[in-house]
Amino acid sequence: MDYSIYDAVRAGFGKVVFIIRKDFADNFKDIFEPKLKGRIKTDYVYQSLESFLGDQQVPSDRTKPWGTAHAVLCCKDAVKEPFAVINADDFYGKDAFEKAYKFLTTEINADTQCIIGYELKRTLSENGSVSRGVCEADAEGNLVSINERTKIYRNEEGKITYEDEAGLHEVNEDSKVSMNFWGFSPEIFDVTEKMFHEFVAENINNPKAEFFIPIVADKYTKSGMGVIKVIPTQSQWFGVTYKEDAPTVQKDLNKLVESGEYPTDLWA
Repeated sequence: MDYSIYDAVRAGFGKVVFIIRKDFADNFKDIFEPKLKGRIKTDYVYQSLESFLGDQQVPSDRTKPWGTAHAVLCCKDAVKEPFAVINADDFYGKDAFEKAYKFLTTEINADTQCIIGYELKRTLSENGSVSRGVCEADAEGNLVSINERTKIYRNEEGKITYEDEAGLHEVNEDSKVSMNFWGFSPEIFDVTEKMFHEFVAENINNPKAEFFIPIVADKYTKSGMGVIKVIPTQSQWFGVTYKEDAPTVQKDLNKLVESGEYPTDLWA
């Protein structure tokens, strides 16, 4: 998260909104406020099961959060300008934030959003298979669909394959995949709120149902409300899918520090 905020600041972003649980807000603020004071504005949003439910009551057996799109919706009162969405526990890289900032300051509008598309080969784990949403785009670079592919890995022949019920399938290593890095205009909040109400009406009694960002993206594009541009990045994605990934990620981050890409102490 520190690296993402650092990259966002130097790309030009002026505010970070943390979506967290209220029960650890004080401890969280004690960690981040001293580091970020004077560098970027901060705000905090608390995702609760009651948020945006309207007249609906939270079912007694519901403990699971409503999902990533609901988390974004909870920022409606805190965000009034174009914004990016990321996962807190992923490393996205400098280029990705620069591309996102450029789009959000030059191309974004009420009916044009974006997703940062990572090259599949830059998102794999050496310690096992991964699941990735492979982006399909049209000739204009607009998102057509995100196809969830499970059990993706590089085989012994060096080719990237994925498994499903039909067997093994090869996939281009340069295919663009979603790592949940999005760029939206504030108009997306009203769209998302309407979709969330529809989602709850259909799934209120399903304690495991989740309202994900790709659900919003799919309905947004297929209903003709707007387009989502797939913005390619050369950034290397880092994440810990398996515990064995942690030493490799640490080693790769150390190399970036040694090369001068990042300072030894980000907030010194």
